[in-house]
Amino acid sequence: MNCQLFRQARFLMCILGGFLALQSAVAVAAWEPTKPVEFIVPAGPGGGADLMARFLQGVVAKNNLMKQPFIVVNKSGGAGAEGFLDVKGAKGDPHKVIITLSNLFTTPLATGVPFNWKDLTPVAMLALDEFVLWVNAETPYKTAQDYIGAIKGGKDGQFKMGGTGSKQEDQIITVALEKAVGKKMTYIPYKGGGDVAVQLVGKHVDSTVNNPIEAVAHWRSAALRPLCVFDAKPMPYPNKVTSTMSWQDIPTCKSQGLDVEYLMLRGIFMPSGVTQEQVDYYVNVFKKVRELPEWKKFSEEAAFNTTFMAGKQYADWVANAETEHKSLMQEAGFLAK
Repeated sequence: MNCQLFRQARFLMCILGGFLALQSAVAVAAWEPTKPVEFIVPAGPGGGADLMARFLQGVVAKNNLMKQPFIVVNKSGGAGAEGFLDVKGAKGDPHKVIITLSNLFTTPLATGVPFNWKDLTPVAMLALDEFVLWVNAETPYKTAQDYIGAIKGGKDGQFKMGGTGSKQEDQIITVALEKAVGKKMTYIPYKGGGDVAVQLVGKHVDSTVNNPIEAVAHWRSAALRPLCVFDAKPMPYPNKVTSTMSWQDIPTCKSQGLDVEYLMLRGIFMPSGVTQEQVDYYVNVFKKVRELPEWKKFSEEAAFNTTFMAGKQYADWVANAETEHKSLMQEAGFLAK
């Protein structure tokens, strides 16, 4: 081959190489939203799910993790059934996600509404949320043992427990507490965890089992007092929340003679019929969120168990959690007939 032909061949190979590289780049270009993403919260404003969704909305926008924004929409009707049915009906729509709590299981089991988590596509577990037994700080109850003793010494129905919704996680814990103590309580349902905390501050109920994030501001202002956490071990956050206490300082309920444990999912789902590429997009967004200092601060503020799962591991965890909730609700007499 003469020099001129060699140069021409090399030039053509360069052109071809560049074309193939361009094709490859186009082929591997990841999917991303082309319009704002509706972020459904199947609960009322001010509760743990709502607060997490709005935190994610803000931190994603602040750090430019998505070109399109999250738009948070509360759909709490029917104990969250409104939100779940909306996403179930959006088959194949990658511009809609939903943040879940235990009503992912409890609402269909308690009401018979035509919905199951398998009607959705699991994306990722962002965290597990704790439950804390709270009382008004002006009450004489300094420990869970003090409060348990008062309930045992009172009449059935004398003590009022405020919670989010009927036959949902707060009432499931209340029933377990009743069985452990041997006395009935009067359970009063409210629309969201924020309302529940306010009712306790106003002394309209005697106690609540709010998530940490729902009551932390009232604890910090000395309006509420935590008695114990419904987990197998104390929360791993040693920094002081008040002048005298950290999350880690709150004892487990079991150590206080109340053998009840419960953790709640904070996870993301999409409608069915979406592609794996679309699921992976959101998984990557949430992984980036978890690397931010804002997430670490938010997690400590909310005292989250920061377990993360995606893919088959997450789907398997959800399937097991559904089985556990069915057992708990059957024991409490909450299953739809």
